[in-house]
Amino acid sequence: MLKILILTGDAGESQEIYYAKYRLEEEGWTVHIAAPQKRVFHSVVHDFDPGYDTYVERPGYLVSADFGIDEIDPSHYDALVLPGGRAPEYLRNRPKALAITRHFVEKGKPIAANCHGPLLVAAAGGVKGKTLTCYADLVLDMAAAGGTYVNRDVVVDGSLVTVRGWPDNGPWMREFVKMLKTKTQ
Repeated sequence: MLKILILTGDAGESQEIYYAKYRLEEEGWTVHIAAPQKRVFHSVVHDFDPGYDTYVERPGYLVSADFGIDEIDPSHYDALVLPGGRAPEYLRNRPKALAITRHFVEKGKPIAANCHGPLLVAAAGGVKGKTLTCYADLVLDMAAAGGTYVNRDVVVDGSLVTVRGWPDNGPWMREFVKMLKTKTQ
């Protein structure tokens, strides 16, 4: 049975956290959520309102972290999920979160990154030479990290599955589940 780690925290995108968690559990796989501390944290919902130049942020669901990141040994997991929201912006500055992500990058283990999630992959050195998608305002960040951005609902490049945001959750998990099933056969 596969073990999958979701790495997020306060201001992680609700729909990306829970959609991934439940879709992967539906396959019978074990899914753990890790955040900076083992506690209940606050997720958010990013949406688009007329008259705003960028997304708006609303309170999302409360989410219980199964583990704090300092408790995580990434070698015990087969795959990594990086939801978006604002959580990846600060997690990429946490040495342990970066070490966890780098483990998956260096071992070539499957990574599913949504919206702002590719910021962690980039900080861990996993974007260089990759074609990917993400939230459109991160195009310069991905280029600076050596990646090539394309505006598609889902992009699979090697062991990396990326999407632009929560409206692409269906294609995101469709391709990630397909990848994980291929790796287990």
